[in-house]
Amino acid sequence: MMITVTGVGVAMPGADSAAALATARNPEGTVEPAAVLGKKGLRYKDRATQLGLCAAQRVLTDAGLLTDGGPTVAGSRTAVLVSSNLGNVDTVCRVTRTIAEEGTHGVSPMDTPNASSNIITSEIAIRFGLKGPNLTLCNGPASGLDAVRWGAALLRSDRADHVVVVGVEPDNEIVRSLVGGPVVDGGAALVLERAEVAEARGATVRAVVGAHTRGPDVAGNIAELAEAEPEPPAAWFAPAAAAPALPAGQPGHDLTATWGELSGALGVVQCAAAIGALDAGADGPVWLVAGTDGDDGVATLVLRRPAPAAAEPALR
Repeated sequence: MMITVTGVGVAMPGADSAAALATARNPEGTVEPAAVLGKKGLRYKDRATQLGLCAAQRVLTDAGLLTDGGPTVAGSRTAVLVSSNLGNVDTVCRVTRTIAEEGTHGVSPMDTPNASSNIITSEIAIRFGLKGPNLTLCNGPASGLDAVRWGAALLRSDRADHVVVVGVEPDNEIVRSLVGGPVVDGGAALVLERAEVAEARGATVRAVVGAHTRGPDVAGNIAELAEAEPEPPAAWFAPAAAAPALPAGQPGHDLTATWGELSGALGVVQCAAAIGALDAGADGPVWLVAGTDGDDGVATLVLRRPAPAAAEPALR
């Protein structure tokens, strides 16, 4: 069963498209959610949720699942997966501190819903009427590629026809205190669909999802990936620490060197950047690696250019 990517949404500092993401070197500025979503309904949402909504709106529009007239497909068959390790930690810490100092009566009723670990995913589903499976992953640097893998599993098991995968992280004082430095304050999103579903609705296929692996170390994952993918990569996106295990002689990209810590957003941002590279003419598959030997786990994924459409027979 072929799983395809039919939409890409980017909400990163200095980059609002896959093409910009693939070429950015010194990004500046910040994402302004009100400029993307309008001001209505943003007042009590935390930063990660606002950023996730921006990426989701852009990817749904890019995939043709959302127009000015509203959704174009059944919300009941559209799933949402979000990868975010730090997402609403600022809200959780604020609520916890308030309870410790003032008791539960001091907690704002506006803060309480935002303390849920699934708040980003839920808010995306509510805003856009997406009523399929709804999951949040928060298991370290590999989390973003794991979310893509879970999305593909939902499609293969016919739990959904369309899957919105979002990777997002905020940057704030509490996050910096936990991580030890600045975090990206942005995110990216993909729409995954089975090839036949994409074809039936006339969607543009941006990439085809290839092999993926999950294991404890980079070298073992790369060896397994090489067995599953006979064609060598035209380029790869991976942390610098993983580079020695990857095939030499191909362009390599460490997105953390450009944006800093990406955490749970890493894998999804890598996918978006890889599609930007494929759009720009990368001559072959792009390999993605999230996580290093020092992390809880490592995930890999391959994205390929879609096969060219069959040429129409010439008229006589």
